[in-house]
Amino acid sequence: MPKPQTEIWHDHELGDVARRLETDTEYGLALLEVRRRLNKHGSNELTQRAGDTKLQIMVRQFQQPLVYILLAAVALTLILREWADAAVIFAVVIVNAVIGFMQEAKALKAIDALSRIMNNEATVIRGGEKSQIDASELVPGDLVLLQSGDRVPADLRVIKEKDLQIDESALTGESIPVEKETSVFPADTVLAERKNMAFSTTLVTYGTGVGIVVATGDRTEIGQINDLIASADVLETPLVRRINELSHMLLKVILVLAALVALAILLRGAPPVEVLLAAVALAVGAIPEGLPAVVTATLALGVSRLAQRRAIVRKLPAVETLGSTTVVCSDKTGTLTQNQMTVRSIYAGGNCYVVSGSGYEPEGGFRVVTDSGERPVEPAEDETLQGILRAGLLCNDARLVKNDEGHWIVEGDPTEAALLVSSAKAGFSRKGETLSSPRLDAVPFESQHQYMATLHRCDTESRVYIKGSVERLLPRCVSAVGGKPLDANAIERQVETMAGQGQRVLALATKTVPRDQVTLQHKDLEEKLEFLGLQGMIDPPRPEAVTAVAACQQAGIKVKMITGDHVVTATAIAKQLGLQGVRDESSETLIGMTGAQLEEMTDRDLIESVEDTAVFARVSPAQKLRLVEALQSCDHVVAMTGDGVNDAPALRQANIGVAMGITGTEVTKEAADMILTDDNFASIEAAVEEGRGIYDNLIKFIAWTLPTNLGEAGIILVSAFLGFQLPITPLQILWINMSTAVLLGATLAFEPKERDIMNRPPRDQNEAILTKSLIWRTLWVGGLLVMATYFVFAFKKSLGVDLSSARTAAVNVIVIGQAFYLLNCRSLRHSMFGVGLFSNLWLWCGIAMMVGLQLVFTYLPVMHHLFGTAPTTWRPWALAVGAGMLLYTLTEIDKWRLHSSSQ
Repeated sequence: MPKPQTEIWHDHELGDVARRLETDTEYGLALLEVRRRLNKHGSNELTQRAGDTKLQIMVRQFQQPLVYILLAAVALTLILREWADAAVIFAVVIVNAVIGFMQEAKALKAIDALSRIMNNEATVIRGGEKSQIDASELVPGDLVLLQSGDRVPADLRVIKEKDLQIDESALTGESIPVEKETSVFPADTVLAERKNMAFSTTLVTYGTGVGIVVATGDRTEIGQINDLIASADVLETPLVRRINELSHMLLKVILVLAALVALAILLRGAPPVEVLLAAVALAVGAIPEGLPAVVTATLALGVSRLAQRRAIVRKLPAVETLGSTTVVCSDKTGTLTQNQMTVRSIYAGGNCYVVSGSGYEPEGGFRVVTDSGERPVEPAEDETLQGILRAGLLCNDARLVKNDEGHWIVEGDPTEAALLVSSAKAGFSRKGETLSSPRLDAVPFESQHQYMATLHRCDTESRVYIKGSVERLLPRCVSAVGGKPLDANAIERQVETMAGQGQRVLALATKTVPRDQVTLQHKDLEEKLEFLGLQGMIDPPRPEAVTAVAACQQAGIKVKMITGDHVVTATAIAKQLGLQGVRDESSETLIGMTGAQLEEMTDRDLIESVEDTAVFARVSPAQKLRLVEALQSCDHVVAMTGDGVNDAPALRQANIGVAMGITGTEVTKEAADMILTDDNFASIEAAVEEGRGIYDNLIKFIAWTLPTNLGEAGIILVSAFLGFQLPITPLQILWINMSTAVLLGATLAFEPKERDIMNRPPRDQNEAILTKSLIWRTLWVGGLLVMATYFVFAFKKSLGVDLSSARTAAVNVIVIGQAFYLLNCRSLRHSMFGVGLFSNLWLWCGIAMMVGLQLVFTYLPVMHHLFGTAPTTWRPWALAVGAGMLLYTLTEIDKWRLHSSSQ
C-alpha cells in the first residue's frame, strides 16, 4: 500500500479549498456523499502495525552464538549418556533464555497510544444539520464545529473563528496556545505558524470555530508522525552491540580451541568418546555462562538506583546507554526551564528595574539600574513602580493558589500569573486592591485587538487599566504617567533590549474616565492613554539545570536545545544555561538554527553544522528526527528528551529516548526508553552518571570473568596437548562458573560509582570490550590460574591421594583465586583501598558465602555423589590462599604500571 502524502492547504483561499474538496461551507456534505468518501478514504484512524509475538521473542533468545555452543554441548553429552552434565548445561541455557525474554517482552505501544488519543467524538454539519458523530467517521470535506475543550478530530482548514485558540504543544512544541485566523499563509510556512489550520489531536483552549476536514487518518500530520515512529530504526544499544561482538569473537576462539583439542587427542590415539568429552569440557569452561544473568542483574540494579533519582527506565539496556551518551538533545519548556513565567525586568518612568526570584513563589525583590550599577529599591517608596505593578494586578483574570503540597500553582494564563507574582513581591494583595478598587467592567483579550482592559472605581475617580502588545498600546498613549512627556524611541529601544534577552514584553497603560462611567468599550481605549511602562517576563532556567548542563559539558557531553519556541527566546535561555555552541563574533550571542533554515539545508550541510549548533528552534517532527539522524551519522550516542506527540519519532530513533513524566503524552512515554518523574534536566545528568557507573561495573565483571574462563579452557588445552590427566571435570567447571558468577562476580554490580567518573570523556561507542589492556590481563591472569591449578593437582597426586580428592583441591584453587582476583576488579584504575575497603559490603558477604559453599562442596557427601568430589586436608587450602594472594599482588602491580603510564 503506498504511503499517504500530506497535501498543503494553508496557502489556498477559502473558496478554493471548498471547491477542491467539493463541499459547501454552510450546508456541508450530503449524506450519500459521506458514504462514498468513507469507502474511498477509509476511516479516520491510524494504521496499526503488529509487533513480534511472545513466541518470536522467546525463540530469539536461543539465536545467539554462545547458546549454540551450549546446545551442542547438551546434544553431545546426551549422546554420551552423561545425563547430569546434560541436565545442568541445559538448565543454564533455559535460565538465560527466560531472563532475556523477560527483558524484551515489553513491546513498543506508541502507535496504540496514538490510536487511543484519536478516538473521540466530533460535531459536524451534514446536509445542513448539526449532529454528533464518532470521529472515525469523518471524511475530507466535512464541516466540523469546534469549541473550548474539544480535541480537534482531524486536520482542518479554519474557515470561521471567534477568539479561537488551540494548544498545539504536543504536536509542534510551541508552549503558548496558538490564536487561529482564516488568512492565507505562504506555502513554505512552518507547521507551528500555520494559523489557519487546526491539527488532529490538538486541544481547543478558548473560543469557537468552524473548519473543513482536509485530511483524515494516516494523511493527517499526526498520521505522518505515526509513519515516522514506524520507520524509525530501533537501534542496538552500545552494550548489546559490544556483547554481540564479544560473543562472536568467543565463538570463533572456542571453535578453534575445540578443534585443536580434538586434533591433539586424536593424534594420541584416544577413543572418540574421550575426544568429545574434552571438546565439551573446553566449551563449557570457555563460555561465561553467568554473563547474561549478571548483565541483566546489573542493569536491573541500575533501574532501581535511577528510580531513586527520579528516572524510570522502561528498557533495561537503556540504563547502560546513558553512560555512553555523547549528546543530549533537550526540550526547553519545563525541562531546562521551570515552565513558570516570571517577570524579570520592568521599565517605568524612564527607569529600569530588575526583579529577583523565580517561578510562582511570591518571594523576591527589586533593584533599580543606575549608571553606577544596581541598588535595592523599596516599591512602597517608588510611586512609578507601584503604578505599573498595581495595573498588572488589577487588569488580570488569573489566580494563584497553593495546592495540597504547599506549592503555588496558576489558574489561568501563565503570563497573567507572572504579573500577579511581581505585584505580590511588592506587597500588593489581590484581595486588598480589589476592595479598594472594585472592577466595574472589562474588555476581554481578543486576538484581533491584542489587549485587555478593566474599569475600576477608585476613591475619587474611575480608572481604566490596559495591558497588551506594545505595538497596539504605544500609539494610543499621549503621555507617560503623571502627564510627563512620552519618549516613544526610548521605549522601543527598551523593548528591543528586553526581547533580545528572550523576554515576552507587555505594555501597561491607564486612563482616567468619569466617575459615573460603569461600562467599558473598545472606543474608550482608542486614545488619550497614559503609558505606565513595560514588564518583561521569561520562563527562567531551572537553577539545578544550569549546574547539570555544566556537569554534562565537563564530562564531554554536548547539550543541545531543540524547542518549538522562537529562536530569540531559545538562544537567550541557552546563554543563561551556559550551553556551548557557535556564537556571533560581535555580540557573543549563541547562534540558533530555525526549522525553516534546516529545511533548506542538504544532509551534508546539516551534518557539518549540527555539531557546533546548540539551539534549534521552530522545528517540525520530521526535522527533529532528521537532527537525531544527523548526530548519529557523526558517531554520536544521542539522548533525546520530549513531552509531545511530535517528539515520539525522534525519541524512538535516538539511542535513548527520554519522556517527561508530568507533562508527557502517553504516546511519548510509550516511545521512550526512560521517563523522568520530575521533568527536570538535572535528573538526566544524574541518570548519565548512573549509566556510566553501571557500564563501569559491567566491564569490571567482564574483566573478572574472562580470565577465569580462559584459565578453565587453558586447563583443558594443557591436558590435551601434554597428555595430562584433567584436573577438573566439565560438571565441576559448570559448578565453578555458575556459583562464582552469582556469589562473587554479581557483587561487582553493587560497587559505588568511582569519584572521577564524570571527569572522564564519553566512551568511544566503537571501542570493543576487549581492549589491549584487558586482553593482556585476561591472558596472564588466566595463565596464573592454570599454573596454580596444575601445581596443586600435581602436589595432591604426588601425595598418593585419589583422583576425586585431587580434583576437589584443584577446584578450590580456582575458586579462591577468583575471590582474590575479585578484589582487584573492584576498580580497574585504583586499588580497593582507594575505592574504600568496606564500601561494598555485598562483595565481602559474597566471598564469605562462596567460602561456605566450597566447604559444602568439599565435605558434604551428597556433593561427592553429584560432582565427584572428596574431602581434602588443610594444606591444599593454604596453597590456594597463597596462590590467591600472589595473584592479587601481581595484578595490583600491573594496574599501577598501566595507570602510571597513562598519566
